[in-house]
Amino acid sequence: MKRRIRLDYNAPFCLSFSFLAMAAYVAGIATDGWATMNIFSISGSAWFGDWATYPKLILHAFGHASAPHLFANLTVLLLVGPLLEEMYGAGMLLLLSILTALLTGLIMIFFFSGSLLGASGIVFAFIILSSFANARSGTIPLTFILICLIFLGGEIIRAMGQDNIAQFAHIAGGVLGGASGFLMAKRAEKPRW
Repeated sequence: MKRRIRLDYNAPFCLSFSFLAMAAYVAGIATDGWATMNIFSISGSAWFGDWATYPKLILHAFGHASAPHLFANLTVLLLVGPLLEEMYGAGMLLLLSILTALLTGLIMIFFFSGSLLGASGIVFAFIILSSFANARSGTIPLTFILICLIFLGGEIIRAMGQDNIAQFAHIAGGVLGGASGFLMAKRAEKPRW
């Protein structure tokens, strides 16, 4: 008897996030950009007296300005995320993603004009967190130092040369990913919680 092969929803958080981001992108196309600009992005001129500001502090992470923007973020998310999800669990990645979206949304409101959308901050958090994959508590992985120099160093240099909102989201996500790696190094010794 032949064994049947079936699809496995192997990384629930990463796959769900990806499908939601794709749905948000399609909604933006279907509404000629209205959904992207009014639901899935946050503006530097957002006002806390407007109830719509609060969901946008999270929802902006699902919005993307173009297909290449979406696919670049989802490619890294789907490459790095399932390994992190196996190590830390879907709940931890959900918490890190919410904190990253909130932090980048608040920074946008308080310090910038223009609009912020996309999962880049979350992707950078995952990249930096992945450098702690086999870290032990009480140690600083050399991979962490190198990835910070390569990814975050590049973003800091780019941020100095231009006023690009995306760099602050990448840096904020990277800082949260690094802090999470240090805080959870002991948990990484015993995968999943």
